[in-house]
Amino acid sequence: MKHTVNEIELKNGSKGLFVDVPGASVMVYDFSFRAGEYLVEREKWEVPHLLEHVLLGANEVFRKSRIFQAEFEKNGAYTNAHTGTYHISYEAECADFEWQRILDLILTAISKPLFLREEFIAEFGNVKDERSARTNNHFFHLAATARQAYGLLAMTDREALRQMKNVKLRDLTEHYHRTHTFGNMRFIIGGDLKGRREAIKKTIEGVDLPKGGGRLNLPSELPKPLEKPIFIYRPSVKTMFFYLDTFTLKRFDDEGWDALGLVNTMLTATLNSRILGEARERGLVYSMSSNLDTTLDSSQWWFGAQVIPKNSPALFEIIVRELKRVRAGDISPTDLETAKQYLLGRHQRGAQTVGGTLAGYSGRYYFDDIIENYDRVPERIRAVTKTRIVEAAEAMFAQKVGGLGVLGNSRVRQITDELYDIIQPLWYE
Repeated sequence: MKHTVNEIELKNGSKGLFVDVPGASVMVYDFSFRAGEYLVEREKWEVPHLLEHVLLGANEVFRKSRIFQAEFEKNGAYTNAHTGTYHISYEAECADFEWQRILDLILTAISKPLFLREEFIAEFGNVKDERSARTNNHFFHLAATARQAYGLLAMTDREALRQMKNVKLRDLTEHYHRTHTFGNMRFIIGGDLKGRREAIKKTIEGVDLPKGGGRLNLPSELPKPLEKPIFIYRPSVKTMFFYLDTFTLKRFDDEGWDALGLVNTMLTATLNSRILGEARERGLVYSMSSNLDTTLDSSQWWFGAQVIPKNSPALFEIIVRELKRVRAGDISPTDLETAKQYLLGRHQRGAQTVGGTLAGYSGRYYFDDIIENYDRVPERIRAVTKTRIVEAAEAMFAQKVGGLGVLGNSRVRQITDELYDIIQPLWYE
């Protein structure tokens, strides 16, 4: 969607982006605080998650959660909240005609929660149910286990369930007062902002939150290599789940990140990609994913799939071969152009809605206050060269930090060491 972006710094110390989308029929609000799990002790891991649930409940204006939600949703508006390792974010989307009412309501929820004991007990049960449902998601469990093994901040759903008994209502209120301050808040607001900017600024500046001491710092996380593969025994699982990870102990600049994004696309994004395309053609795996991630001190490249055990050695051989080809510069002009065209199209599709447009800014802005230049993304994609790809891909393996995580039954256990041996040349050859 055609839009313009401006950063706003308010008198109360908060900062945010105004994303003006002329003619939009909806308004979208997103308020984020550095308040995630990294700020609590491990035995209190669920404090941020429970806080997020309870906060969108009873408040000083609406004394019961259901009454607040009924008022919020009466014209079809939507609200939700999300907790992660680093942030808690609260979002709302509404029809354009009620933009002021919904802004007032979401800010009331954030600034005037009651933290009722009965709602804490209810949400404790809801979070427990949510976590319990996810214990059967083998990808989630394996990913969290692997992150812990690499020394990164993470906890499996099963362990989080065991730790929940340690969380008391006072933990939520203490965490709230520590983190929900203007200085620690960032926001992104999108829609048709013509004639509304000053009213929105005035509304946010009038919220009853403490100024605080500024933005809380992100944690330092340095991944370490695995000395052996991770194996999680699940006797009832007939297939195999795996993640292959590699890290470099630095964060890439835009050129390096763009190069990695393009080669990642080249390898697994489509049914014509080098790894997934061949694997599908040979009947080895139905789907496969790979992606990039970052911490304050490192960059990560991961590959994962669910595969029939007997097919896994052949799939791993394809992965290793294609990664070595890329690092050797075996990239044709056609490969490069095809991946660029795919990324250009995906970039255009990602901003079809106001919410999708905001999502394109939130990741980097909340992480390190960088405002993505949306209009420059096509230019950056076109500027990726084979040389940049080779340099970035080499850097991801040069420091020999990585490994393999596998989940499956006893049959899978028997081949895990074989699979680990297959991938070792990525770091040691």
